[in-house]
Amino acid sequence: MQEKHLFEYAVIRVVPRVEREEFMNVGVVVYCSKEKFLGVLINLNTEKLGMFCNDLDLDVIEGNLCAFERICEGAEQGGTIGKLDMASRFRWLTATRSTVLQTSRAHAGLCTDAKETLLKLYNQMVL
Repeated sequence: MQEKHLFEYAVIRVVPRVEREEFMNVGVVVYCSKEKFLGVLINLNTEKLGMFCNDLDLDVIEGNLCAFERICEGAEQGGTIGKLDMASRFRWLTATRSTVLQTSRAHAGLCTDAKETLLKLYNQMVL
């Protein structure tokens, strides 16, 4: 039997009108310390998002979602946050915000493969 590892995840959401608290799931970020894994999968369905709100600046949203990817990778392009350790990057990405781009609360679970778990959560929560 494979050993199970603790992981944490949060769902990335676009909240077009923060005051209405309506949102669309656009991605998932997963962190597993034991596997040294921090990954994100994103799918911005602009047609569906247009049903919520048709006056969003999609270039800004796409740019911010790309920043999630760069920060998860720990890339130089991730700026100061991208240089932090994985746990700190995950905490920064999942910090509570009142903006158009938000994450759910972080949730925990057990997995045998964090990358596989990321794909499973992405399929369940986003697609």
